[in-house]
Amino acid sequence: MNRKIILIGLNHRTAGVDVREKFALTDVDNFEKGLMAHCPVRECMCLSTCNRVEIIAISKRVPEREVVEAIIQYWAAVCKGSPEVLIDNTYQHRELDAVKHLFTVACSLDSMVMGEPQILGQLKDAYRKAADEGTAKTIINRLLHKSFSVAKRVRTETAIASSAVSISYAAVELAKKIFGNLDGTRAMMVGAGEMAELAVTHLLQNGVQDTIVANRTLSRAKELTQSLGGEAIQIEHLPDRLHEVDIVISSTGSPVSVIKAKDVKAVLKRRKFKPMFFIDIAVPRDIDPDVNQLDNVYLYDIDDLKEVVEDNMAQRQEEANKARAVVDAETMIFSNWLNSLALQPTIVDLVDKSEEIALRELSKTLKKIGPVNEKTRKSLETLVLSVGRKSLHEPICFLKRRTQEEGAAERFIDLARRMFNLDDETVPVTAHQNRKANTCTPEDIEHLIDVSKNKEQ
Repeated sequence: MNRKIILIGLNHRTAGVDVREKFALTDVDNFEKGLMAHCPVRECMCLSTCNRVEIIAISKRVPEREVVEAIIQYWAAVCKGSPEVLIDNTYQHRELDAVKHLFTVACSLDSMVMGEPQILGQLKDAYRKAADEGTAKTIINRLLHKSFSVAKRVRTETAIASSAVSISYAAVELAKKIFGNLDGTRAMMVGAGEMAELAVTHLLQNGVQDTIVANRTLSRAKELTQSLGGEAIQIEHLPDRLHEVDIVISSTGSPVSVIKAKDVKAVLKRRKFKPMFFIDIAVPRDIDPDVNQLDNVYLYDIDDLKEVVEDNMAQRQEEANKARAVVDAETMIFSNWLNSLALQPTIVDLVDKSEEIALRELSKTLKKIGPVNEKTRKSLETLVLSVGRKSLHEPICFLKRRTQEEGAAERFIDLARRMFNLDDETVPVTAHQNRKANTCTPEDIEHLIDVSKNKEQ
């Protein structure tokens, strides 16, 4: 297949939060358009979350190395970072490995929190945007829809999601370890997305007395507080209210810090240096890392939540093994579809060549037998086209069977194209000089056929 599936990404396993925030994509729509304009790709889609950035691309008919290099260079340029740093922290998957990896991501088997549902929603949002922008086409459309069905099958057939913790749950558990007891504490959520909603729910369930939700869009913050309680404020008023809370959990999409060290330093004085606990689950980070240098301040980022997550993950390893078996099976099913896609142009070329030959021979015959009426001409045309198509049934069925064998598609498609000379190649006169000289004119072939049939009789 000329169109190769290439996946390049970085995640919480390959890169620290400092690298992830550097190469996070804050304007995915324009990034995808730029990839299409500046890189040799036919289709693309990007996923950017707090724990990963993944770029899925379908290459044009150029060497894979050129595609990968172009994507890395463009990604680094957009993020104003070093291509070398990006290469050191990314992973690359091709063809079925890329398919399997994406299925694994959709099923949350590759998440920091195995079994969490947020990644599937994020993947659906990313696909919807790429489809709307026209960067996701035939192969990515099929690949993503298949990813969603694989994730659904895993959740139906396994218990991978049972007792799964979310990032927000892990953040609250970390807060409990610091404070011991959250009863009577006050908390602030910065951001009002799904992570914030989950965090507020967990905080309230664990005894937090009051919550404040600070968000750029006040109406969204009010929606959240109306359903869960608490007070909604505009994010610009955040510095004036920080002194009122003991716990701050931040999860916005801001490309720059929203809480500065100088602001927290002033807040500590107003609190008489009473301890404050900050959890930054955003990438890029919302809270200035220098906050951690202040006395009586405990700042944790998303990478610090791994210990809480790993305790929970051990319980679900058996279910994860079942889920991976589903992913393996579904990857092979998708492979069959990819192989059939690779075969389609060859089938079209076979039929076109057969019809061209049939109509050419019919034209010769009509010249010999003289004029016929239109009805007779159409009947003869239908006859020769039908004979041509039916003579291709067995070769096409053979190709469909053999191209579904692992690693066999390219070899058999190439053999068929050469056997039927579908690419109109001309054999050089100097080719095969060490073999017995044989001409291959149409007359020679007709003679060979007649001789062969006579011998058979």
